Amino acid sequence: MAAADRARARMVDVLCDGDRIRSPAVEDAFRAVPRHVFLPGLALDEAYADEAVAVQFSDGVATSSASQPSMMAIMLEQLDLRPGHHVLEIGAGTGYNAALMARIVGPAGAVTAVDIDEDLIARAALHLAEAGVSGVELVAADGALGHPAGAPYDRIVLTVGSSDIRPEWVAQLGPGGRLLLPLAVRGSQLSTAFDLGPEGMLHSDSVRSCAFIRLRGVGASSDAGTRLDGVGLVLQVAEDGPGADPAGVTTALAEPGALLPVPAALGTADVWDGFGLWLALTEPGLCRLLVCAPETGLSDDLLPLGNGAGTIALATTAGERPPGLAVVVAGSGADVRPGSVAVRVFGAAGPELARRLFASLDRWTAAGRPGAAEWRIAAMPAGAVGEAVPSGVSVVRKEHCCLLVDLPGVPAN
Repeated sequence: MAAADRARARMVDVLCDGDRIRSPAVEDAFRAVPRHVFLPGLALDEAYADEAVAVQFSDGVATSSASQPSMMAIMLEQLDLRPGHHVLEIGAGTGYNAALMARIVGPAGAVTAVDIDEDLIARAALHLAEAGVSGVELVAADGALGHPAGAPYDRIVLTVGSSDIRPEWVAQLGPGGRLLLPLAVRGSQLSTAFDLGPEGMLHSDSVRSCAFIRLRGVGASSDAGTRLDGVGLVLQVAEDGPGADPAGVTTALAEPGALLPVPAALGTADVWDGFGLWLALTEPGLCRLLVCAPETGLSDDLLPLGNGAGTIALATTAGERPPGLAVVVAGSGADVRPGSVAVRVFGAAGPELARRLFASLDRWTAAGRPGAAEWRIAAMPAGAVGEAVPSGVSVVRKEHCCLLVDLPGVPAN
């Protein structure tokens, strides 16, 4: 027990020093709840490492995990729990997050954790009992439907990624309640804390980059994309627009052109959720290319960019001719400094797409290189927003909701 206490204390100290834990309530919860109890069989150094741990697989694909402690801390700070709050968690996992929340809301509050998998619920119940945690109700059900029996809730939190905001969750929030979820926004996953306004709209209080296993059941969606024949890549496009044409992208990739140096430093986070997010919200031809084979057959190495195995590009959209592509790649060649970032053009339309990409990069830089945290998001029911929207606002249309996304204080492009 002494070794576990020391390991837990070290983990919490690291989270505090890294500014992941900011409030006394969240720090107290992490110091009080033993994570290793929720990860039986793991060595203490692994249980208290700042790493996500997959706990369930289906056909070799992880379907549940114990989230990375630093991401859990970020989301608990976003959730802003108070003593006495009633909380609905969608995605019970190991039960660890429910235990942390139960500690914060205290005996006057209540936590209900829902999971679609009965086995996970059964294991979470064992972990909570062993940790001596009370005040958590576990329910085996499809979290896409919420849990109306316990509504209204002061807070609803998803620990799984969702492509949409379900109307059931909004309906089960109490007045002034907060919904926190990892929301897919044109290829990026954003941990977004929405507050329910008196007019029924949701307004973001905070936005952070994240990566979570996706929701299963009736709310399931896939952004697996389209595999491009013969090049070892998967193409992902925006779910709510014309998007890049897979056949056109494949044709363009067979016609490589110039390699152009990028006049700005771009790290991995910039490529994915900095400049990449900016492009996704301002350019209809933004797409993501993910490596799905050991060799891509292309002249540049895509692997160092993006989410460890991919990158971003501008492409001609369906129906546009001739096809073309401008891809952010790892720089190489005589005119590009090794290790730098460049843009490779493909196809006849590639040079014009590169010009648009560089112009967008200039605007992003002039705006202060905003990342996920700088964006503001409002959500309302699908169909509530017409074609006319305020200047500078990007509209992301989904099945159940419509997102209005903008950067406060940044002029329209």
